[in-house]
Amino acid sequence: MADISKDQVKHVANLARLAITDEEAEKFTNQLSSIIKYAEQLNELDTDGVEPTTHVLDLKNVLRKDEPKEWITQEDALKNAPDKKGDYFRVPSILE
Repeated sequence: MADISKDQVKHVANLARLAITDEEAEKFTNQLSSIIKYAEQLNELDTDGVEPTTHVLDLKNVLRKDEPKEWITQEDALKNAPDKKGDYFRVPSILE
């Protein structure tokens, strides 16, 4: 891949609505070129026979199955409530 040009950096900055100076554009040009050269080293790796992965770790779904089960009744839930009104918990008002 070709090196990043100063005009490309300015173009991307403009698309991102970033105001950059010529000095910053020069600095970013050098930094981005270094990053691309470093990433191009991956092209040198022999990946024949390597299966593609979606994650580097072999993760399994650790969530429980979504199965219905018995819950307490509304009456049992309200049994120990310090204050209730009908079928609901009563709490102090926080609005004025």
